[in-house]
Amino acid sequence: MKKEPIENKPLISVVTPLFNAERFIEETLRSVQQQSYGNWELLVVDDASNDASASLVERMAVNDERIKLTRLTENKGAAYCRNLATEQAQGDYIAFLDSDDLWLSGKLEKQINAMTKNNVAVSFTSYLHMNEQGESIGKRIKAIPKLTYQKQLRNNYIGNLTGMYNASLLGKILSPDIRKRQDWAVWLEAIKKSGGPALGIEEDLARYRVRTDSMSATKWRLVKPNYYFYRTHLGYSAIRSFFALLRFFWEYFLMRPRYIERY
Repeated sequence: MKKEPIENKPLISVVTPLFNAERFIEETLRSVQQQSYGNWELLVVDDASNDASASLVERMAVNDERIKLTRLTENKGAAYCRNLATEQAQGDYIAFLDSDDLWLSGKLEKQINAMTKNNVAVSFTSYLHMNEQGESIGKRIKAIPKLTYQKQLRNNYIGNLTGMYNASLLGKILSPDIRKRQDWAVWLEAIKKSGGPALGIEEDLARYRVRTDSMSATKWRLVKPNYYFYRTHLGYSAIRSFFALLRFFWEYFLMRPRYIERY
């Protein structure tokens, strides 16, 4: 069977914010270049890095016109960088990959095929955790087969490195101006706009690098940004935000572990 010409396939825009990730960025970009699905553009926004990160991207872009680098002269934060790349995106679909994470080679192809087959506008996948050296730490985050808006409201079940949405149907979704939990807000809005549940693909198609300075490394550090998310971003009252936060932690400690596997 002949492969479909690349010009007949939807373009996928990959959004990558970059800041001082010279240890990881080349491997991250290689994981996109090695995708079995070739019709993509990779939009890297360098957030005024002071290491060799941007130079590494520039060298790779010389040999691959699908890689496009924007360099900022002032540090603006990851949300600003994601929004800038999203605004620049030309793709029918938008996906996200941080500068230290990796995709497995079949990720984009399997994901877009599943979205087309099931007629859904938002999807995400299962993924694995690794340490800073890229070694497995024996942890898998399993995708919920059908993720509703109400379920996502209680907890962020979409790993940002696995999510993809149909921008030609939903429009471009920008991160809100909040300090943390921007990815949660984006996927919540995407599910809301889609009018139905997000499709969870129950296959490991990405690898998330756990950093020692990760916010989620200490669970109780989630209290303030999550309360702020409900109170400011969603506009809940103080009382409603408090009870939403209690529900978040009930979901986090009692329900979410069902989708975490140790091996």
